[in-house]
Amino acid sequence: MPHVQIRNLKKSYGSQVALKDVNLSIERGTFFTLLGPSGCGKTTLLRAIAGFHRQDSGEILLEGASIGHLGANKRNIGMVFQDYAVFPHLSVFDNVAFGLVERKVPAAEIQQRVMAMLNTVQLYEYATRMPHELSGGQQQRVGLARALVIKPQVLLMDEPLSNLDAKLRIDLRRDIRFLQQTLGITTLYVTHDQEEALSISDQVCVLHDGVVQQVDTAWAVYNHPANRFVASFVGSNNFTEFQQDASGQARVWGQPVDVAFTVRDAAVKGAVASARPEVVNINPQWTEPGIRLRATVRQCMFTGRELQVTVEVDGHGLIDALTPPSQAMVDLRPGSPVDIGIRTRDLLFFAPGENGQRLQ
Repeated sequence: MPHVQIRNLKKSYGSQVALKDVNLSIERGTFFTLLGPSGCGKTTLLRAIAGFHRQDSGEILLEGASIGHLGANKRNIGMVFQDYAVFPHLSVFDNVAFGLVERKVPAAEIQQRVMAMLNTVQLYEYATRMPHELSGGQQQRVGLARALVIKPQVLLMDEPLSNLDAKLRIDLRRDIRFLQQTLGITTLYVTHDQEEALSISDQVCVLHDGVVQQVDTAWAVYNHPANRFVASFVGSNNFTEFQQDASGQARVWGQPVDVAFTVRDAAVKGAVASARPEVVNINPQWTEPGIRLRATVRQCMFTGRELQVTVEVDGHGLIDALTPPSQAMVDLRPGSPVDIGIRTRDLLFFAPGENGQRLQ
């Protein structure tokens, strides 16, 4: 039985439809991330599960029992907010203890549970401090401890790292993932950051315009996107028209490619092809089937662990490549001629439209 199940959930705000027939099944202990652009419905879904607003129709089930009719305080769900939501007039200890006090847990048990949780989130020595004496990352740990100390059945996290600087985000997301795995708690996590979603999730659910586009492992979402929207939103991609010439030969960036007949036949209907930047090779040495193009370097950006190269192919516009850095590559200058290659097996094909399905 799924630990959390969403059935045909719908939610509108006036004429604006926020969620359209959302169906999800989340297994116990899963780190499940809701990923999508602003306004896609991910926070609306999270808040519906939390009980902060009622869905228009559909069911929310926790361990097989419907909870959609219950108030937020009756659902035994922990929530971590984007803006920390710590009480400025309460100490770290009292912030974490708040939910236990509301539940009338005995004082001795509150003392034990709060201090144990503060130790878990590495704030044991900060119990008497006030929120204004803490960094942003420490305040977010207080929010996490407060959500976990009540021993919720499910933990919800609404973009908890978005207000932190880049390095702290990476450190804290590592800590959150370690803590979630250690406790084995089912976690629903909202973010618009694709790298964040890919790095910490067991399952990723991509939402767009209130519709679930794909639910799968991070690896599958990135490497086997269900449709063009997922391919364009999760990571970078180079898209180009997928054509068929008069002889019936499929062509990508003007070059012939051998593909399955089901994919080839879609070329006449306005399909597109794509290639991730990391599969675009600069001056390739391989001899596998693929596309080779003469190009001109327009920009090189060295980021330390990789080199981002933008080239222009005459008649086909710009193509982005991602390659391991070398001195020769770093020395490339705008206007330098290069060859680029893309293996046929690294190409993806999609039906027409923003949400066109991946062709196989």
